[in-house]
Amino acid sequence: MSVFALDSNIISFYLRGNTAVIANIEKAINDGNSIFIPPLVYYEVKRGLMLINATKKMKEFDALCELFPVGELDNYLLDESINIYVQERKAGRNIEDADIFIATFCIHNNYILVTDNIKHFKYINNLHVINWAN
Repeated sequence: MSVFALDSNIISFYLRGNTAVIANIEKAINDGNSIFIPPLVYYEVKRGLMLINATKKMKEFDALCELFPVGELDNYLLDESINIYVQERKAGRNIEDADIFIATFCIHNNYILVTDNIKHFKYINNLHVINWAN
């Protein structure tokens, strides 16, 4: 059994009815896998929907969050995120904070990150990434 964590872009595709994403989510569930929503993804998606007052999509997102638990961000994950940030900056790479938090959440919990932005995460060690958008 695998555990998948959905990135913001995958949830956006889902909310827009992307058939590949929907089919992959259904397959994962039917195969007995689990799906989580990282806490920073919850923040990114919800703030975007609230900003544009997308009430229908907000209800769909809330329903999705009832199906798939939203993870928690604690001090350990924050400290590990800091370590990744420092490591990447010293290597001359600038990775967005949200991407670092999402990656750390997945690494710590041994989850597979589902994203359409694989290149954003390619330098982060010990992170397993897959794309369900195509």
